[in-house]
Amino acid sequence: LLPLRVVMTISYTLKVADARFAGFSKLLFRWKGSIYKLLYKEFIVFISLYSIFSVMYRYFLSHEQKILFENVATYCDKQTSLIPMSFVLGFYVTLIINRWWNQYTNIPLPDQLMCVVSSNVHGVDERGRMLRRTLIRYANLSAVLILRSISTRVRKRFPSLEHVVEAGFMTRDELKKFESLYSDFNKYWIPCVWFTNLAAQARREGRIRDDVALRLLMDELNQHRAKCSLLFHYDWISIPLVYTQVVTIAVYSFFAFCLIGRQFLGRRPGYEEDNIDFYVPIFTLLQFFFYVGWLKVAEQIINPFGEDDDDFETNKLIDRNLQVSFLSVDDMYQNLPPIEKDKYWNESTAQPPYTIATANETHKPSFLGSTFDMRVIDSPVLNRHVEQDSCQMQTPLLNRFLNVAASPTISLKSLGRSNRGVTLLWKRADSSSSNFQPNELDLVTPINEEDFRYDDQHKPSESSCTGIITLKVPQT
Repeated sequence: LLPLRVVMTISYTLKVADARFAGFSKLLFRWKGSIYKLLYKEFIVFISLYSIFSVMYRYFLSHEQKILFENVATYCDKQTSLIPMSFVLGFYVTLIINRWWNQYTNIPLPDQLMCVVSSNVHGVDERGRMLRRTLIRYANLSAVLILRSISTRVRKRFPSLEHVVEAGFMTRDELKKFESLYSDFNKYWIPCVWFTNLAAQARREGRIRDDVALRLLMDELNQHRAKCSLLFHYDWISIPLVYTQVVTIAVYSFFAFCLIGRQFLGRRPGYEEDNIDFYVPIFTLLQFFFYVGWLKVAEQIINPFGEDDDDFETNKLIDRNLQVSFLSVDDMYQNLPPIEKDKYWNESTAQPPYTIATANETHKPSFLGSTFDMRVIDSPVLNRHVEQDSCQMQTPLLNRFLNVAASPTISLKSLGRSNRGVTLLWKRADSSSSNFQPNELDLVTPINEEDFRYDDQHKPSESSCTGIITLKVPQT
């Protein structure tokens, strides 16, 4: 018997539910699924090689050899800055993360399909029950076949179709029919075709009562089949190999040169700032930890259907999908709790109770919008509607200085007048007026379009109008 290896996806969501002092620091001391577990072998190799070069330089090289080694180390240290590590790794890991999440969101789940089957395939007799269970079993069978093709965990669980039959996803007759259909390509789609034919037969028998229900059933099946197909293509079409090679070569070549270029050298003229000898390259080791750790993250999740700590638990998903789908279409069919009046039947506003631990939330006001509490000047003049008059809409002041075309907005002359031609903005008569406030700066700009608009004979237009703009800027 092979030893049982229990691998579960690492979840720490509860640990970071609330932000607190050094909240992420507690996660640094976990081993399973950690960066230490991924990186410690490469880290030990790097430290060992660095130590070998350091010991050779300090104790085994002659004076002339040390000078040559120092020149080579200085050259390597300068040239490593030409390798764009952050740029190359950043784009690569971002691409891997997006691909990883898209694969997870396209894992076929029967939840929507089982609800449609349970509500639209009718019959409390054995035939109706068999139809519902067979339809949802076909959907689960297609998911098992595609996961068996891309996931090492599922492949080990179902190494042959005989194991699929023994697990109850397929009958012996279905296996014979499946093997009799020859195709050079993956045949995960065959149960979906069986599903469509069986649904059409149920429609002819009246188990599916109208074409709308049949169409809804087909739409949900197509979505399920599309997810299976997308997973197959994600497994088929990988990220271009050249991209992965470029990133890997960039990272490992960078630290290969760092083995020599980051050595602590003896005292040399012109390099007085390098006189301190720490023996251990702390910042180089941190740089190795970050960059190579970044690469190992991409290496772990580039194929999430393996057996790493954070890979998808596909076998658990298969168990869950089969159990809940059979429960939905069989035990829960027409099995409803009695309908009765709810607790708030005679209340116009439902207010669920709070516990003592959550009582403070009742004092928080409801969010009504970001501008709900904005203060608006309550002025009948400013709040009056402005309508366009017969004047042509333009901004002659801008035309005069910028020599641009007229703006298709409300003109300044229209802004200064109401629909009856009454001036809405008044000019301050003098500084001694009763309306004058010493803490306000009044800027008055008279605009006369007769100064700017002329016809071909340099005469003012008859339809011109005059507006006054008054800007009040409070002084702080």
